[in-house]
Amino acid sequence: MTTEATIDQLKRARTEGAVVIDVRESEEHAAGHVAGARSLPLSELPTRTHEVPTDQTVYLVCQGGGRSSQAAELLGAAGHDVRSVVGGTTAWREAGGEMESSRD
Repeated sequence: MTTEATIDQLKRARTEGAVVIDVRESEEHAAGHVAGARSLPLSELPTRTHEVPTDQTVYLVCQGGGRSSQAAELLGAAGHDVRSVVGGTTAWREAGGEMESSRD
């Protein structure tokens, strides 16, 4: 079972320094992402789980929530405390959340 987080929960967690990982492909992340989110594509996650912190809750985002749910299943099974953000980057943007782009 995947544990989910709402946009409001993500906003609160970010003010407390939460780690946010964007599991979309690198090009998608570069085009626009939740401010401060690290890029760790779902396609690379199985070989890079060691890069995900184990000492705190990690928030996972994608475009709409599907890939972050898959990533949460994988990481949760490996013992990580993760939350899949419902609605992903789309919901974050619609809620007026701060965005960054690597293409500026």
